[in-house]
Amino acid sequence: MKTLIKDATIVNEGLKFKGSVLIDGEKIEKVFPHTVPVDFDTSHTEVIDATGLLLIPGAIDDQVHFREPGLTHKGEIATESKAAAAGGVTTYMEMPNTNPQAVTQEELQKKFDRAAEVSAVNYSFYMGATNDNLSEVLKTDPTKVCGIKVFMGSSTGNMLVDDDKTLSEIFKNAPTLVATHCEDEATIKANTEIARQRYGENVPISRHCHIRSDEACYKSSSKAVELASKFDTRLHILHLSSAKEMSLFSPGKVSDKKITAEVCVHHLWFDERDYIDYGTRIKWNPAVKCEKDKVALWEALLADKIDVIATDHAPHTLEEKNNSYFKAPSGGPLVQHSLVAMLELSKKGFISVEKVIEKMCHAPADLFRVNKRGYIREGYFADLVLVDPNKSWIVAPENILYKCGWAPFERTEFSNQVVSTFVNGLKVYYNNRIIHPNYGQAVTFNL
Repeated sequence: MKTLIKDATIVNEGLKFKGSVLIDGEKIEKVFPHTVPVDFDTSHTEVIDATGLLLIPGAIDDQVHFREPGLTHKGEIATESKAAAAGGVTTYMEMPNTNPQAVTQEELQKKFDRAAEVSAVNYSFYMGATNDNLSEVLKTDPTKVCGIKVFMGSSTGNMLVDDDKTLSEIFKNAPTLVATHCEDEATIKANTEIARQRYGENVPISRHCHIRSDEACYKSSSKAVELASKFDTRLHILHLSSAKEMSLFSPGKVSDKKITAEVCVHHLWFDERDYIDYGTRIKWNPAVKCEKDKVALWEALLADKIDVIATDHAPHTLEEKNNSYFKAPSGGPLVQHSLVAMLELSKKGFISVEKVIEKMCHAPADLFRVNKRGYIREGYFADLVLVDPNKSWIVAPENILYKCGWAPFERTEFSNQVVSTFVNGLKVYYNNRIIHPNYGQAVTFNL
């Protein structure tokens, strides 16, 4: 049976218009602008009345940590992909710093195999780089794997790549995009020592953005840009957080760039003042920084210096997070709330709805060269989301799907809500519940 999503407000490719979309199997068969023809045969078609709802492409989150294998007390592919579906995220790209780490082709394949069994939405996985696994990195299939992840700064585990020769070889020979976490380890260590001398082990969380400073970020990001420029590498710098780094990037269409940039929702929403109320719950690496940094990130995003919006979804248990500064891990769960958070900021006048869709759906598809996803186009996969733009709700434990059971946005009231999420043409999420828990597919990439 086909599915007709009828009389929605479609937001796609910079336009907002009333229209309908016909799904046949996994793909979009027809996009009807305005109204469906009166003679259209609906005898073998499920008709969904989407009057008053937004219909958008599924969001593509290019940076998540779903914690499987080895860290499944925090999250699993099954649980976190369901949260993604509830948040209107239909494709995710997951990071390699699990246990064991995805730093061999064998371990990487195990992640794909597991996701094929349990993922509610579509997926790809990064190949992880270390100082000594170059031969494994170079085996990576660019049509299957979203990118090579390089920690150019401290990381979870022992994945710091700080050997200059290795870095040069990766940037020179990587078979696909290189995605980097950029914070300078030496700068962070020096700042940590200064903080310890002043506060001992009781460093206040408000010092986090001074320990993991803008200088630490810039020093590493500028090195990555220098290497990419030297070797003509496709470089994507993840979770930018500082005003200083914005000088490294140029405005323009993402499809025309070799060097691209990402910002995460938390760096657009929070700033240094929020440490008072949220404490270690908003401890991320890179750190949430000053208001001037947040303002600069917004300016760069709207000027198309920053290309995509993602989450760096990284669940930890509350027991782990509710520790002192040095013991509390960095990261937080966001993939269920990223889209509604950005739509909320749109209502507040920070960004247009069309721009939200560009940065969360279209641009990630273009940047990673995802095959036939990220747009509402005939012949594309039917990864679609219906949003009620006038539905108020409050984030609370009973509606949080993360395995860790909490969210940085807990107690936040949003005035828009994801109603339905379609993955490969199938309604996976509807009306606050998961209907089909394992319908995701491995996405593919165009060379």
